[in-house]
Amino acid sequence: MHKHRGEKLWYIPDGYIPETSSGTLTSHESICVLNTASEEALLKITIFFEDREPMEDIMVVVAARRTKHIRTSSLHQEGAPIPIGVPYAIEVQSDVPIIVQYSRLDSTQAENTLMSVMAYPIK
Repeated sequence: MHKHRGEKLWYIPDGYIPETSSGTLTSHESICVLNTASEEALLKITIFFEDREPMEDIMVVVAARRTKHIRTSSLHQEGAPIPIGVPYAIEVQSDVPIIVQYSRLDSTQAENTLMSVMAYPIK
């Protein structure tokens, strides 16, 4: 039995999928999850917006003792994706403790920008 590491509730306040990309790289964001436990992690993701109701109960599974990089552009609620060019925030709830990191590749200009930060855990 492998020990759980991390927390069950994480927040990422700064989400944004750029409207344009340049060159060969597509601008994107990823929720990077590490599950060190012996059982799979069931994630429930909520996307919050400034001017509309949240997208709730987006379910994702992370296998036991694995990592998963979840592109935010792949998340949908009832077939509707997260809109591009709109600021949002992310809540990640898990049924087992996990570790969450957030990454953004901004290729809106020829000089690409890569940002990666730890999400904020709630104990």
